[in-house]
Amino acid sequence: MGKKEKDKRLLRRNLLGVCVFLLALPVLWPMGGAAFAMREILPGQVSAAEPTGEGGADTTGETETVEEEPAKETGLFGIDDLKFKEEEQVAAAYLPREEVERMQDFSYLQKKYYTTDSRTMLLPTDINVNDALAKDFTIDTEVDGPKVLIFHTHISEGFADSDMSKGKEEGIWGAGEYLKELLEEKYGIEVLHHDGVYDRVNGKGQVTGAYERMEPDIRKILEENPSIQVCIDMHRDGVPEGTHLVTEVNGKPTAKIMFFNGLCRLNQNGQAVPTPGLDNPYVSDNLAFSLQMQTQSAARFPELNRKIYLNAYRFSLHMLPRSTLIEVGAQTNTKKEVHNAMEPLAEILAAVLLGVE
Repeated sequence: MGKKEKDKRLLRRNLLGVCVFLLALPVLWPMGGAAFAMREILPGQVSAAEPTGEGGADTTGETETVEEEPAKETGLFGIDDLKFKEEEQVAAAYLPREEVERMQDFSYLQKKYYTTDSRTMLLPTDINVNDALAKDFTIDTEVDGPKVLIFHTHISEGFADSDMSKGKEEGIWGAGEYLKELLEEKYGIEVLHHDGVYDRVNGKGQVTGAYERMEPDIRKILEENPSIQVCIDMHRDGVPEGTHLVTEVNGKPTAKIMFFNGLCRLNQNGQAVPTPGLDNPYVSDNLAFSLQMQTQSAARFPELNRKIYLNAYRFSLHMLPRSTLIEVGAQTNTKKEVHNAMEPLAEILAAVLLGVE
């Protein structure tokens, strides 16, 4: 049989198949036959029986995900009834795929994203980048009551132009109050801002023991407000007097921000040893939470954040999975620079807690 004859037979066979399909369509349509046919013939379509991960995203980044919408009453089946994602999904859609791939290299991840105190160590097993970036930290906004708790273990920390004799508003508490306003008024996240003092005893400054004095009160607040899903312990850093942690965001001089993690682990002669009496069941969650905020910041405000700081101890990070300690500027920053930092910080928090693009 010649090639032309074979081509003719193939064409007739294909036309016959299309005719049979179209004749059977009115019968198959109510039975879901059209949807089945579309799954078979459209590349990348995910079967309705296959899980697509949290939020419908493919966290491996290897396949394209297609979400099926309810069939419309008019029009031909197919194109209008399917929504295709234009690009393959990665664990964090706001990051370039190339950056996510580079982050798989532990030495790159450690060098670019972390500053590790000499008293501890970050191990390759501490962070699975894909899992950390894909972890769902969105909060339940439907529950009644505050969703975020802001407190200050060192509430007496002030800035270059602070007059702390005028009250707590002059220092880090005033910055936390502005963050509360932004989260509530701009993003609809109800906040409880605690004003407990833990770095003064009998009217005198006493930083030692502040974390131990803080914990009973914070645990009581969490017990009385089960709606709280996020703990933010906000500080300002202490740096040499010649250091000025400032950048520009939206045309404003803005204090730089640093997320802080406690690993509850000491580095003893190159061996990782648990810090005695300081356990934290949420270390993995804390690390993932800070990494998501750090990468959101890098995508939105590239010069805002310092590297995540890793310390050997626990601090205030062990009471909720979504716990973070944030250093905003230092004693050499002005109040205005620090308050300006609350605006991008609120946007970063909303991106992680609300899933805002």
